[in-house]
Amino acid sequence: MSEFWLLALGGNLPSKVGSPSVTLDAALEQLDCKGIRLVKVSRFYATPCFPEGAGPDYVNAAAEVETELPADALLARLHEIEAGFGRERQSRWAGRTLDIDLIAGRDRVLPSLKTFKQWQDLSLEEQKVTTPQELILPHPRLQDRAFVLVPLNDIAWDWIHPVNGLSVAQMLSDLPKSDVKAVVPL
Repeated sequence: MSEFWLLALGGNLPSKVGSPSVTLDAALEQLDCKGIRLVKVSRFYATPCFPEGAGPDYVNAAAEVETELPADALLARLHEIEAGFGRERQSRWAGRTLDIDLIAGRDRVLPSLKTFKQWQDLSLEEQKVTTPQELILPHPRLQDRAFVLVPLNDIAWDWIHPVNGLSVAQMLSDLPKSDVKAVVPL
């Protein structure tokens, strides 16, 4: 049975196919050819690097996809596509040619509410050095990141976060206006 998932895409370094925008376009084509059907794709946005000063600015987008793949297999497929565009996982929040994050699966909380809350409550310092060994959904900090919520608002403004009960539009309106204004359509 097919399920719907929300993805966040980004990149700030050129890949073998070109600029980050060209890479995102090519990655979306790859997604649609690997047992994953694109349902909706946001506009592309220029986004300040996070954390600030860590490298060149990003190009970000969001997509809704449908697939019969279970969450772990979908994540593995996303990592294969990233690797095909030269993604190297050297350090957390380092510059990258392509990043495709599995952000949410409708009302799913994985692996458990307890684990989700543990990851959501990590301090910024802990986030810099700690990487989960399992898939955490929804993404524990999506509600804090304009570079995720602005593109997501294009395609899924009415998606309701299964833990905090807020829609994408509501989470976006809760962010500092300066963060939202910094995410600019290309």
